[in-house]
Amino acid sequence: MKPISKETIKFLLELQQNEITEYAMYLNLAKFVKKEDDKQILINIGKEELAHAKILEKYTNKKLKPQKFKVFIYFILSFIFGYTFVIKIMESGEKSAEYIYSKIVDEVPDAKTIAFEEYEHENKLISILDEDRLKYVGSMVLGLSDALVEISGTLAGLTFALQDNRLVALSGIITGISATLSMASSEYLSAKAEGSKNAFKSCSYTGIMYLITVSLLIMPYLVFSVSIYALIAMLIIVITIIFCFTFYIAVAKSISFRERFFEMAGVSLTVAAISFFVGMLVKQFLGIDI
Repeated sequence: MKPISKETIKFLLELQQNEITEYAMYLNLAKFVKKEDDKQILINIGKEELAHAKILEKYTNKKLKPQKFKVFIYFILSFIFGYTFVIKIMESGEKSAEYIYSKIVDEVPDAKTIAFEEYEHENKLISILDEDRLKYVGSMVLGLSDALVEISGTLAGLTFALQDNRLVALSGIITGISATLSMASSEYLSAKAEGSKNAFKSCSYTGIMYLITVSLLIMPYLVFSVSIYALIAMLIIVITIIFCFTFYIAVAKSISFRERFFEMAGVSLTVAAISFFVGMLVKQFLGIDI
């Protein structure tokens, strides 16, 4: 066995910190999992991470504690985005750890065993990626994308046509609520027609995503008094929503982020631009001055 270099000790300290932190993270993550078997898998992985930390402690001669802030952040992410999202992120971490351990086997013999167990963790994590909400991603995308395109386009058109943020907000609220009910009921009937037993849940995801999106898009018109500021803020919110949701889907479903993001952003912004100019033309054509 080679003597352990200072550089390797530095790596070991980082690995030890990750192991002890992930131990706490896996135990927290288990709280969000309903299936008892999957919950136990996460608890067992957590215990193995703790065992890894103790093995590394023999080499570093330092006792470390979990990084509470990181554990808290992942707890919040699990609460908001679901455990699948967090597991996918941690899965990539297991791959990185496995690679690093394989590189230090000559100096740290125990690294070979740990690397194998990290590989096993990765496989176990993949086996439990069956979160309920991911089954309704299609419904979520339907509600989100339709709201982004329809409401952003409507608000952009009304911004120039009305040039009164309160009227734009009022129109947006009425349109948004009506469209939410329409989309949710359409999704329910569509799911029913396809023989789905979870039609109500499908329409709920569609309706909730639609309503949340509508609320966020209308907000600038209630905050700003200048129309152009409200329009710019609304478009920034559109891009932000698309970015966040696309990132979530890309991580959870292992799909291309770039392609999905530019597709959704391109469609939404194009419709908003067209609607803005339509509002301008309609106002001039009808000679309406509000």
